[in-house]
Amino acid sequence: MSAFMSAFASLVGSLADLLQPLFQTASTAAAIILFTALVRLAVHPLSRAAARGQKARSRLQPQIAEIRKKHGKNPERMQKAIMELHAAEKVSPLSGCLPSLLQMPAFFLLYHLFSSSSIGGEPNALLSHDLLGAPLGGRWHEALAHGGLFGGQGLVYLGLFAIVAAVATFNYGRTKRQMAANPMTPAGPDGQPVPGMGAMTRLMPLLSFFTLITVAVVPLAAALYVVTTTTWTAVERAWLYRDMPVAGGAMATAA
Repeated sequence: MSAFMSAFASLVGSLADLLQPLFQTASTAAAIILFTALVRLAVHPLSRAAARGQKARSRLQPQIAEIRKKHGKNPERMQKAIMELHAAEKVSPLSGCLPSLLQMPAFFLLYHLFSSSSIGGEPNALLSHDLLGAPLGGRWHEALAHGGLFGGQGLVYLGLFAIVAAVATFNYGRTKRQMAANPMTPAGPDGQPVPGMGAMTRLMPLLSFFTLITVAVVPLAAALYVVTTTTWTAVERAWLYRDMPVAGGAMATAA
């Protein structure tokens, strides 16, 4: 993994050099944001594939509901009928999840690239730069010690918090609308409600706000990555799932 991180760090460093005439001392921060966006653009086909799979699964929900109603007392027959339906419609039960899982290694590497103090046994040079005076390797509580909440460094974090809060509010409203129109507790293969999923479903609309905690505790470089990828995800999902039937939409939002 260190080889990939070193390669990524070199790419971000080269990108920062290209951006330096435009962004001066903030060029590394700008490079982190731009590089994150470029990676998200590169894996966008997987997001589109996940959306197509989720839409295909969503179209089958009325038929699956009928199967569960018809065979609710015979879990084996119900599961067989559901599998036959997926096979007949050429829809994989994992079609909406697998493409999303394939994206995870890239996101894992990026997060560690922007949060690790060392790469390949050497200090992470990306964290030695700053954004408007706030060190990319520093954290919010350290920024508060230099001018307080409204000091130069504190204002950088307030700006990030404002973006995260706006994105979280957008996601909250969208998820609540979808769940209000589709108040269904996900069922397991036997047709019975999955234990604990009811509580998780109620908590789901609030999950985006937990990003505020992440931004507050990780290094600023990682916070820039988190804010960029969270914003991208919100816009991407709103676009990809804009014409998706409400049924199943809430699960797609939380994926």
